[in-house]
Amino acid sequence: MENKKTLIVGAGPIGIRTALERAEAGEEVTLVEKFPSLGAERIPRNRLIKPKEAFDCPDLQKVKDHPNIKILPYSEIERIQQTNGKVAAKIIKHSLRVDNEKCNDCKACIRVCPVNMFDDFDEGFAFRTAIDYYNPSTGEYNIYKEDMPVCQRTCPVNLDIRGYVGLIADGKYAESLARIRERLPFPASIGRVCPHPCETACNRQYLDQPISICFLKRFVADVEIAAGIEPTYETPDKKYPEKIAIVGAGPSGLTCAYDLARMGYEHIKVFEALPVPGGYLWVGIPEYRLPKKILQREVDLIAKMGVEIQYNTRIGKDISFEELREQYDAIFIGAGCHKGLKLRVPGEDEYEGIVDCVTFLREQALGIRKEGKGKLIVIGGGNAAIDSARVGWRMGFDEVYILYRRTRKEMPANPWEVDAAEHEGVKLQYLAAPVEILGENGKVTGMKCIKMELGEPDASGRRRPIPIEGSEYIIEAETIVPAISQGTDLSFLPQEHEFKLTRWNTFEIDEQTGATNIPGVFAGGDVVSGPDIAIRAIAGGKRAAVGIHQYLRSK
Repeated sequence: MENKKTLIVGAGPIGIRTALERAEAGEEVTLVEKFPSLGAERIPRNRLIKPKEAFDCPDLQKVKDHPNIKILPYSEIERIQQTNGKVAAKIIKHSLRVDNEKCNDCKACIRVCPVNMFDDFDEGFAFRTAIDYYNPSTGEYNIYKEDMPVCQRTCPVNLDIRGYVGLIADGKYAESLARIRERLPFPASIGRVCPHPCETACNRQYLDQPISICFLKRFVADVEIAAGIEPTYETPDKKYPEKIAIVGAGPSGLTCAYDLARMGYEHIKVFEALPVPGGYLWVGIPEYRLPKKILQREVDLIAKMGVEIQYNTRIGKDISFEELREQYDAIFIGAGCHKGLKLRVPGEDEYEGIVDCVTFLREQALGIRKEGKGKLIVIGGGNAAIDSARVGWRMGFDEVYILYRRTRKEMPANPWEVDAAEHEGVKLQYLAAPVEILGENGKVTGMKCIKMELGEPDASGRRRPIPIEGSEYIIEAETIVPAISQGTDLSFLPQEHEFKLTRWNTFEIDEQTGATNIPGVFAGGDVVSGPDIAIRAIAGGKRAAVGIHQYLRSK
């Protein structure tokens, strides 16, 4: 007869003593403790204690050394089932954060810990950091964070950064990737393009430098790709019958579809005006930053969940918005900001050769605009301007310039992208702004510019650029690309629609659910926030998925 197996939950003095008694009787014991260290019970206040006795547990070492006892610290019981007189338990084991054998007691982790927690030692009269001595009698450290860490809170989709980074440290790459995909269906893509606000908030920077949170996400995704693993995203057996339409196959729309499919919705159809998926991820982010095959793979994984994507279908032209409302139980609008804004200077609409950055990048990504000749001037200081310039360099333009009206210090583009552009040969001209587009015979020949100086800070907190009178000069160019900003194109809506819009022509929504003022219609991503980073668009899609689920289940 096989040895009796016993599960003991809780490794305080009683749990340790019971585990030892059972193990010495010949039973196989599994000891589960929710904290990282054992012997966690506090000494009552009804007697005086000495510091070394605060966590005194004489049987602790015996339990650790006993061959019949398996210890699972920092673990939780998720589910218990009883079948045929036997009990089966599903246990979640969290990654330990401190290797006590290597710890040299420098206490640096305590000094930079950002989390203050309820202190159970004094019944909440004070707080402690999430890193402290958990068992002074053995000198073991403990990290136990109940609150959301600052990096996770800063991430728009609240990725479990601490969890997936810890799993990578343990060499558990597949488990780490699975943890990421609980919140993010594009780990390989976002791991390449995200400007990682989480790293800006990382408290490790106060000790040496931030953890490479974004690159680690890309790393585990690339490990899977290199191994040739094709995962399958599971969906529940129980399905919901409602039909859901999604306008736009960008990061927001596809994430909304992904989350809804994981909830059990099987009738999800995405309508995309472009012939390719990904929205701005495909037609706005260059190949050298995000290879199309990487993005296509992640979109295909979503499609295999049963999500239908219909390309080359423009709402308002191929199918009306009214038809969507009639045929579907809920609608999500994630159309993005694919409309480049104009410079509003003389000559802008008169000559061939001036094209906004959205159109420029889209045509290059779709193979419409393949080669460049002569001189290219890009106007702007954001990431779209840097992308346009670096794409132009790769297209073969003889010279590529970026014209920006402030200094490099005020540029909103990612600093590492600016460095890369300069390294490749892109020339940056600061404190200059366009005044007029020049041309002959219907084609652009150059641009009249004016020099600027910085005045007092404006609403953005940056110093306002002020023109210097009499400083005009001319730059010759065959192609000019304004990259000053992007806007929404809501032409797909009925002319007499009743949606509440902001003064920026974006949708007003409920911040908790993503619902617009029209029942059953939700919105997220750039059509709500204006042009923003992809991870925030993804967050908008996730919010709306929850809102759609609540709306449909409450009907």
